Amino acid sequence: MMNGFAIRRLRRWEMALAAFALSAPFVLPSFAPGAPPFLRPAMAEVLEQPDTSRVVSVGGAITEIIYALGEENRLVGRDSTSIYPEAATKLPDVGYMRQLAPEGVLAVNPTAIVAVEGSGPPEALAVLKEANIPFTSVPETYDKDGIVNKIRAVGAFLGVKEKAETLAQSVEKDLAAAMADSAARPQGERKRVLFILSTQGGRVLASGTGTAAAGIIELAGGVNAVGTLPGYKALTEEAIIEAKPDVVLMMNRGGSHAAGPDELFALPALSLTPAAKNKALIRMDGLHLLGFGPRTAGAIRELNAAIYGKKTNASQ
Repeated sequence: MMNGFAIRRLRRWEMALAAFALSAPFVLPSFAPGAPPFLRPAMAEVLEQPDTSRVVSVGGAITEIIYALGEENRLVGRDSTSIYPEAATKLPDVGYMRQLAPEGVLAVNPTAIVAVEGSGPPEALAVLKEANIPFTSVPETYDKDGIVNKIRAVGAFLGVKEKAETLAQSVEKDLAAAMADSAARPQGERKRVLFILSTQGGRVLASGTGTAAAGIIELAGGVNAVGTLPGYKALTEEAIIEAKPDVVLMMNRGGSHAAGPDELFALPALSLTPAAKNKALIRMDGLHLLGFGPRTAGAIRELNAAIYGKKTNASQ
């Protein structure tokens, strides 16, 4: 039998969901970096230490951090980007981080939600706020400090600051070592890397500044070939030729995103680039490459080795 508190809580959820269904417009996910989050940690309405016994984690790196902290027993749900470690995939999937459905999150009866900055849409987060579930948004920056700050923020929210500090210091040390190896390469020897998100319909959607791809390319000692453009952009043929990439970087994906070297470099503009001469295509696991979580030092080493041919021991 449900107690009075549970009944009152359920009714708030029902009312919030009803309001969302009647008023929320359809919102497309935003690819633009730096979009303002719905809630920041300082704004989260969490009084003292929230009940984090049943947590929904939104964002692949956030989920990885919770597992790295040894606090995975709290998880009752995760978003569709949370696919590492494999055990996380056994948890209920509440949807894509930028297109969350309130009913999917509420269905797992969470006592708290921790989400990476940029999750949404805002209308869905408003419903979750109305349900009076403690919610925190973890800031996202694509650098070393951003990773260790995420670890500390998640640890603070879960009430395990000491464990988080130990993990943060270990990850920070590993990152510093990986970055030092990459930074040692002279500027004149650095290769130009073009990160392509997709080539659907023959259009090249590439990554400019302020993106996770730009961040990891820099940390791995490469040069973003379209570093003058902000965000993710569909490139013209002229822009691709002018970018002069030595290497093309893509995620391991299926369907229309799984172009091989022959198919990729057959595209007219790409066929004229330095990368096409050697069919220099690198594919890496997307979450490992772009997650900016506890494994990023390994991603830096792996990408550096793939670009420059140097053999390293990349931690996974």
